[in-house]
Amino acid sequence: MLNGAAREETSAIGSRESAIEGNPVGHPAWARVRSRLRAELGEDVFTSWFARVDFQAMSGGVVRLSAPTVFLKGWIKSHYGDRLLQLWQEEDASVLRVDVVQRSALRVVTAEEEAPAAPAPLPRQAAEAPSEAVGDRFAGSPLDPRLTFASFCEGRSNDVVYRAARAVALSPEGSSPAYNPLYVHAGVGLGKSHLLQAIAHEARTIDPRRRTLYLTVERFTQQFVAAMRERTTIDYKERLRAIDILLIDDMQFLTGKTVQQEFCHMLNALLDSAKQVVVAADRPPSELDGIDERVRSRLKGGVVVGIAAPDFDLRRRILETRLAAARERNPALVIADPVLDYVARAVPTNGRDLDGALNRLICRAEFSDLPITVAVAEVAIADLVGLREPKRIRIEDIQKVVSSHFNVSKTDLLSARRTRAIVRPRQIAMYLAKTMTTRSFPEIGKRFGGRDHTTVLHAVRKVEELASGDDTLAQEIELLKRMLQD
Repeated sequence: MLNGAAREETSAIGSRESAIEGNPVGHPAWARVRSRLRAELGEDVFTSWFARVDFQAMSGGVVRLSAPTVFLKGWIKSHYGDRLLQLWQEEDASVLRVDVVQRSALRVVTAEEEAPAAPAPLPRQAAEAPSEAVGDRFAGSPLDPRLTFASFCEGRSNDVVYRAARAVALSPEGSSPAYNPLYVHAGVGLGKSHLLQAIAHEARTIDPRRRTLYLTVERFTQQFVAAMRERTTIDYKERLRAIDILLIDDMQFLTGKTVQQEFCHMLNALLDSAKQVVVAADRPPSELDGIDERVRSRLKGGVVVGIAAPDFDLRRRILETRLAAARERNPALVIADPVLDYVARAVPTNGRDLDGALNRLICRAEFSDLPITVAVAEVAIADLVGLREPKRIRIEDIQKVVSSHFNVSKTDLLSARRTRAIVRPRQIAMYLAKTMTTRSFPEIGKRFGGRDHTTVLHAVRKVEELASGDDTLAQEIELLKRMLQD
């Protein structure tokens, strides 16, 4: 039998051991609190946030729970602290406070030892994005409040990707993503970034608890490098892998072996966990030269949708939409329909150029006494008239045209064969790839049977030398260029 003092000492030792080792349940009241949280939040949300939260100790009206990471501890305290206290008090009226601390392999860091103090709870509208707290250096990229589905103009050139993006935003939490990853590719100013931000806005409006994060590749790279420098990569990776909808913009700028490897791990983890991923870039995944093949393979395995240049009807509708928004600010603004028709025909490139043209006319309308006529518009947008987005020529297109023109197979073009009938077309194809695309020498060599960059450099110099002294060859090269541009 133990006397009173011995029992108290034994109880204290047991409490200290519980605090060190942790226990997922450890207290009957905690088991009931967990069950109620699971019922309230649903299995997916409960598992994301509370599966690794353990009961540690309870004394003096203070309940102590522990989480494995600083991020998880802070998130639970900020977003579920009040509810935890309420549930505990319903189980035990003597509970005055619920502390969540970070546990380590050796001991628990208590609330009194933490510095600085825990931040105040986030406002409800920010609760869905754990990495977007005010002042958080690992926050997502800023969202433009104007870039919503309501302000996006749908047409034949973008209707498929628009509907796919809306389906992603409207899908209920916990449902298996139908389009995953959704990969959107388009040229400059055609609306891919607009759609990604619209998904973020819509998903957060429908369910503020849903964790949605919009990140440009540049910001992701900066954050990951900072996390490595500060030795917080584990926390940072855990934050990203807890996201429900991850939106990655400007995928073509992903560089660096280590960063690409980590992106690949993150992408695999999210997709394998049935989390939605949406990626945007200026080219299809098969053309992302310099990107790790494992990343390209995973992206190609999703739904790949492109956005084409807008037709006249869509360009006209874009102008009407933008003008209506400007009239909300200045109801006296007048730009006649014939002027809008002229701009829609004269600027066929993309929405961004249309915005620029209309902004010039709005400026003249607001600060000039002259009415905006077609003649005025011609002067205002003279540098944009006739502006055409050059056709994006791919190395595959060059190989196809050259093979057909010289009557050699693409297989021969990429082979190691060195007969004159094959070497000359191959060199011309490499020359065209260098002069008509933005690809580097190593990238071109890779597309031509894995050749070294010096081979490509030699081919380019050889064709330039021959064409300078052979008018027939020079004309033949110009003919190939016109065939590729048409």
